[in-house]
Formats: sequence, structure tokens, C-alpha cells
Amino acid sequence: MRAFFLLALLLSVTGPVSAAPPNLVVFLADDAGWGDYGASGNKQLATPNIDSLAHGGVTLDRFYVCPVCAPTRAEFLTGRYHPRGGVRGVSTGQERLDFGEKTLADAFKAAGYATGAFGKWHNGSQWPYHPMARGFDEYFGHTSGHWGEYFDAPLEENGRMIRTRGYIVDVCTDRALDFIGRNSSKPFFCYIPFTTPHSPWAAPEKDWQRFKDKPLTQFATLAEQEVADETRCAYAMLENQDWNVGRVLARLKEAGVEDNTIVVYFSDNGPNSNRWTGGMKGKKGQTDEGGVRSVCFIRWPSRLPAGHTVTQICGAIDLLPTLTALAGVARVGDKPLDGRDLSPLLARQTVEWSERTIFNCWNQNISARTQTHRLDNTGKLFDMIADPGQTTPVNDKQPDLAARLAAEVKAWRKEMFGTDQAPASPAKAGKGKGKGGANAVDPRAFPVGWREFPVTMLPARDGEPRGGVQRSSGAPNCSYFVNWASVNDSMVWLIDVNTAGSYDVSVDYTCPLTDAGSVIELEFKGSRLSGKVQPGWDPPLYTNQDTLPRPHGESTMKEFRTLSLGKMRLESGQGTLTLRALEIPGKSVMDVRRVTLTLLE
Repeated sequence: MRAFFLLALLLSVTGPVSAAPPNLVVFLADDAGWGDYGASGNKQLATPNIDSLAHGGVTLDRFYVCPVCAPTRAEFLTGRYHPRGGVRGVSTGQERLDFGEKTLADAFKAAGYATGAFGKWHNGSQWPYHPMARGFDEYFGHTSGHWGEYFDAPLEENGRMIRTRGYIVDVCTDRALDFIGRNSSKPFFCYIPFTTPHSPWAAPEKDWQRFKDKPLTQFATLAEQEVADETRCAYAMLENQDWNVGRVLARLKEAGVEDNTIVVYFSDNGPNSNRWTGGMKGKKGQTDEGGVRSVCFIRWPSRLPAGHTVTQICGAIDLLPTLTALAGVARVGDKPLDGRDLSPLLARQTVEWSERTIFNCWNQNISARTQTHRLDNTGKLFDMIADPGQTTPVNDKQPDLAARLAAEVKAWRKEMFGTDQAPASPAKAGKGKGKGGANAVDPRAFPVGWREFPVTMLPARDGEPRGGVQRSSGAPNCSYFVNWASVNDSMVWLIDVNTAGSYDVSVDYTCPLTDAGSVIELEFKGSRLSGKVQPGWDPPLYTNQDTLPRPHGESTMKEFRTLSLGKMRLESGQGTLTLRALEIPGKSVMDVRRVTLTLLE
């Protein structure tokens, strides 16, 4: 009945309604700020294809996301604030979306849509956290939040790693184009979560050449903290991304489905460097306006008015109820939503729209946004109409509003975290940091051995180094274990084996040729498997990946080799999977990127 009334509402605005269900394409940028687009007034780069979505569709003018990646993705997928679904960080398992949450893809798949995701997932890697367990028929990309190889990258194809050729955004877009081509005769949902402009600073050479010597004319709010080359590289990466958006839009037109395809574009947080944001305060990792405001464009040529702007505040939590309503797709799941259906606003209807508060949170630093004001994470109230740069608090002028929003934040914190008290010393948010700023591994075990998805990859980021073993960088997401030199060293993963049985075991490793021959052992609940680290495999670190020097804390990558250890029986249940050395003839054992367990029976 609701879908009928929505269609009738759209009919009154745009004309006859086709019987064919609309397709859905969602683009999600990674670390792009509101100010990174021509449609936002940036004159330093050209984003004509992304801007065309604004000109030909609806702009959500005050659209809010989270300060970092994984929480925004969870809110988009579920229509619920991210702490509800167990997402409390960006790595070491803290980015995982609880099994009980149902996603936008679940809804479209249940409605008969072909569903595919191509790019960065960042809400869990192992089944049933994997995207193919969350409503997507197929997946290609990287499930972690950060990837250290943008050229000729190893990427996952439906559960198995393959080596690709080309720039990562181009490669993933190629797969999305193929998906659209194969499914254009039936309804489809194509999710394209781009990897850029997230660091490392790596742009295709042709894009970098346009920017490397280009003078900047619009500057960051904190201009003294802007690094010009980082801004130039971000813009080069975004122009490449815009080209790929254009390729997808062209494919929709070629397939004859442009008019009946809903296209959405937004980003997952504020800019990952100090660059132009129209004078807003804040960037990625911060809960001020510049850290959480994103562009959001929604185009549906046959249904939604072109060039329309929605001025009411809204956010990533609103996309699930809005897109399911637009498509006439029933939501899957019954957990209470935090988001609202924006479809009447998109259709330019005059409706009664009640006042709301949107909460932005990271590391329990919480800010609250109303239509006119923001209470920042320190309790300062700002009039966002008169003072969009958050320069002068107005607590003394509007004490009642400040007190009301402070009470709302306290109640929200209690609802989300079980306490209404802020942490005594809030940790600073940062790349690679999990809940409370820590890199501690999430206490939830990593699932292994589901028959629906027999291959389980356990990357170094999900393990815990012990003894002298260290991560290759401070950011765990795309790291590997190094400094393994003693029989007292080990690395462990807390796992939960779903199916008892025989598993094929392999380790992705490197090892100096002169150190080859260590005897290693993998142990779980009394079962043991041993083998030798051979042959030696010691490739150099890549030198062809970065346009600018890699940020501190990010691993420089290399080519890993797969060592087959053989078969091992794993009993069902939870326990610690431990990799240790029994004999070390050389100076070190090996560097380890991942352990892979494949259920055989």
C-alpha cells in the first residue's frame, strides 16, 4: 500500500509510471570531502560526470555521514546508527557488521534483483560478515578498509585472491561495467564503493601530470596545515574517479536503462587532508561540520525532478528507507530504523517534516546537528546559519538549546554504548585506530568453515602478534607480520570453527633466501600441522605504487608467495589458532600476510 501511494505521489510530479522496477547504482567515494567537487564550488578540478548527477537529479544539501569509513558504510547499508550493529572501529575486526543486521542489498536481492559490489567493502571479511553473505550475489575488490596497492593489485574475486592489472579504480569499475552489461535485461543493484582518494597518495600518471605543478587557488580552512601536493594528488585521484563514474553512466545509456536507473553518489567522511571545504571546520576523523558533511546526489531521470535541492538535514542512515521506498522494495529485517524515508522531499512535495537531530560519532566523541545548530563534541553550541565555520560558540545566548542538545547526546550515548558518561580521556581518532584509539583485536571471534563459503582468509590485521613479532606498520588494515625471529614468538587469531572437518592450510609469506628452512607449526584445540618455510622468497618492496611518499604508519607492500602447509583437522567451536616456529636455522622465520583455511569436507 505504501509503495502504491509513493508511486501515485511521483506520478503527480513526473508523469506516467513504468511497470519495470528501477535499477539502482550507488557510488561511494572514500575520503572525499564536500568541497572536492565542481558542484560544491571547487574550481580547481573538473568533475563533470559527478556534477551531472546534481544537475540532472536531486542534491541533498545538508547530508551527514560519519567521520570515518566503516561506520558510514554500516549506516548506509542498514539505516541504523553504526554502534547498534557492532561497528566500533575501522580495523582488527572492529569494523564488522553484526550477523543480525539486514542490509539494503538483502532487500533488493529478496525482491529479485541481481546484486553486485565492486570495490572497498570494510564491514567484515570472513563469512558471514563477507559482502556475499550480506545480500550481494557477487563481489570483487578488497574487504579491508585500506589497501596498500593501487597498481596491479591483488584483489578478491568471490572469495579468492587474484592478481589484477591496472589502476585499482579502473579495474573495479571494469567489473561493475561487466555486471551491468550481464544484467541490463533485469533489475539490478550495482554498488561501487571506490578506493579513492583514500591514501596512499597514488594517482594514474596521466592524471597526476595535470596537477603536479598546478597552483592552488582555493585553500583549506586551516590553510597553514594544507600540504599542496596532497591536495593536488587527491584532486588527480578524484578526476580519475569522475572518469570512471562517466564510464558507468555511459554504460547505463548504452544499455537503454538510464531513465529507469536510480543513481546515488556520496562519500564516507570528510577529506583525508586539509584542503578546501568552503570554510567549514574539521576533516576526516573529526565530528565537526567539515568532517561529516558529504555531497549526496540522487538521479532518477524518469521520476525525480532535475536540479532540485533538498535543504532539510539528512544522512547516510536515510538512504536505506529512501531507496527501498523509491524502488517499491520491501525492507528485509525488523530492527528499528534511525533513518527516514526522504522520497517525498526528493519528489518536491510539500510535506510536514518534523524537526530532528542527527548524531555524528567517532571514538565516543559525539556531536549533534539540528537544522540550524551543531553541538560539538566538547559541548560548544554553534549557529550553523550565521556561523558555518564554527568560530564563535553561542551557549551563553541560547542556553536552553545547548542544554537540550547536551541531554540528547547523553541519552544517545546511553542508548548506543550503555553509559551516559563520556570516556575520561577521549582518544584522538586516526587512521588505523579502533575503538578508543586502540589497535586491539576485537573480542568477537573470526568465523571459519561455513559450507556456503569454504575459503576463510585470516589476514595479519585480524591477528595478534606476540613476543617479538610486530606489524609492518602502525595501521593494521593492510599490514603484515614482521620481526619473527624466536621460538618464543607467535601470532594468534581467535576463531570460531563452524564446521568440524579437514581444512587445507596455506600461508602467504616472504623469507630471505638464507633464512629458508624454519619449521613452523599451526595449532588449534590440540590439532597440529607442521611444515617447512621453503623455498626462500625475498622480493623487494614495491617502488612503483606511490605518487607521493607513503604516509607514516602505512605499510609499503611487496609480492607475497603462497606456502602450502597441507591438511589439518579443525574441531568446531571457539579457540585460538596459533602459528609458531619449532626450529629456526637462520636469523628469521618469515613475514606473514595471511593464513588461509579452506574447508574440504
